[in-house]
Amino acid sequence: MDQSAWSFLFVGVTFAMYIGIAIWSRAASTDDFYVAGHDVHPVVNGMATAADWMSAASFLSMAGLIAFLGYGGSVYLMGWTGGYVLLALLLAPYLREFGKFTVPDFVGDRYYSGFARIVAVVCALFVSFTYIAGQMKGVGVAFSGFLGIQYEWGIGIGMVIVFFYAVLGGMKGITYTQVAQYVVLIFAYTVPAIFISLIITDHAIPQIGFVANVAGENVSMLAKLNTVITDLGFLEYTSTEKSTADIFCITAALMFGTAGLPHVIIRFFTVRNAAAARVSAGWALVFIAVLYTTAPAVGAFARLNFVETVNEATYVSGGDYAEVAADISARGDTPVPAWFKNWEETGLVSFEDHNADGRMQIRGPDAPDGLANEVSANNDIFVLANPEIAQLPGWVIGLVVAGGMAAALSTAAGLLMVISSAVSHDICRRTLFKSMSDKAELTVARVAAAGAVVAAGLLGLFASQLGFVAQVVAFAFGLAAASLFPIIFLGIFWKRMNREGAIVSMLVGLIATFSYIYYFKFGGGSPEDYWFGVSPEGIGFVFMWLSLAVGVVVSLSTKPPPVEIQELVEDIRVPGTRRVHGQADAGMRPI
Repeated sequence: MDQSAWSFLFVGVTFAMYIGIAIWSRAASTDDFYVAGHDVHPVVNGMATAADWMSAASFLSMAGLIAFLGYGGSVYLMGWTGGYVLLALLLAPYLREFGKFTVPDFVGDRYYSGFARIVAVVCALFVSFTYIAGQMKGVGVAFSGFLGIQYEWGIGIGMVIVFFYAVLGGMKGITYTQVAQYVVLIFAYTVPAIFISLIITDHAIPQIGFVANVAGENVSMLAKLNTVITDLGFLEYTSTEKSTADIFCITAALMFGTAGLPHVIIRFFTVRNAAAARVSAGWALVFIAVLYTTAPAVGAFARLNFVETVNEATYVSGGDYAEVAADISARGDTPVPAWFKNWEETGLVSFEDHNADGRMQIRGPDAPDGLANEVSANNDIFVLANPEIAQLPGWVIGLVVAGGMAAALSTAAGLLMVISSAVSHDICRRTLFKSMSDKAELTVARVAAAGAVVAAGLLGLFASQLGFVAQVVAFAFGLAAASLFPIIFLGIFWKRMNREGAIVSMLVGLIATFSYIYYFKFGGGSPEDYWFGVSPEGIGFVFMWLSLAVGVVVSLSTKPPPVEIQELVEDIRVPGTRRVHGQADAGMRPI
């Protein structure tokens, strides 16, 4: 079979599996739909959490960013990994101890305010829709690159698949689908990395190949990569153009944003208790580490292979590619590789012959021969294109396509659950229609999930204008860091934090961060005008401190929370027990 046939086979089989799991695990109650009945095993939840966490940004975009930003791209690796540790240690067990369905549910009860709940819903929706835009963009990139389907049609197909297992199965269906998606995506990520590591360094373990010598040469792979790209006028791979302040702020924004992401937090509500939440967090870190320790090697291999196969190749235009390429080879020149021509049709790679010599020059800003760069490539394609660049078998390429889909769709499903539960549970059941039955709420939840799928697809189309998948996702982390993390953290660890402080804190963090991102991405702002040299990807960390400070000041300036709320805050930090909300003298009970 050729590469396209393998791609269709793997994608078709995995999609059928996801739909089958959704039908098998169809939600029968609101407990099933929102939190999978609180009955997911910690190891299973750890694997599902890893799939939920490792989105299209992790699978598709992170290695591409590392490939072209080098050391500067490592902020995504450090920020996302460190953030998960922060979430597991500081927030997840205590939120599970509180025993609610959603983050806005926690905010509404902890801050004894329906208005605070609504503000939290708005924050969660802003974060989730920004995040999901990046996932749907990843789906469009994968479909358009390998299946010969237009970007827009690819997003449409992804919407249909997510609709089935998110709307039918709810969190129960999503949990078991994500377990399957983890297996698919991790095989899809590591198998080609092993092959390419063997080809370049003779080492089967990519993490070792990353620092080993190139096969047959007495030079390390990283040293060779540095030499290759500096000779073309680029900075060394092991250096960066980013300022220290920006690197620190982006890393911190990703870390604290992770700890405020509703779709990750909600996964810890699916286990039995706080102890199980801690165990599942540990397993999730193990499962996540498999991909995250492989990503730097994948990025470095991709950069080296890209330059060596494309630079100075003769461009093929017009006629049958195979015939023209054969003619070019016959006269002793190297034709542009077939993978480049395939991806060129998607618009994600391009060549512009500035000097009209027919050769493709990859050049940096300090090119010693003075030539301008003629080749551009979207960072999001490199994990998908890597097997083609390395000329791996067609089945490996098909596996990678299925893995990219799994990564994007698994996170999209988790985000849809946040959106659905915010509408059905927090807005309808807890605010507008408090007498709503479980059956009616489940119907509303499914309708809301369906509406969210459509909105996600539209945002995926818009996301093509925003930048790389990881950059789009980074904006969501900044919004979460500035708006949700402060009030969750203070709500758990400072019993004096009250509703007025929480409301003002969320609004300040959300409005300030969103305004900054909008101005510098769409409003004509110039990088020279960044505050303190901090880019939109990292500004959430700066405004997080403003949000925290405002929340503390307002809380100290207004009435303290009721006594029963303060006692509740004490109780949720005691593993395994929680005081019944609103009944301060009822004692402790297990949850």
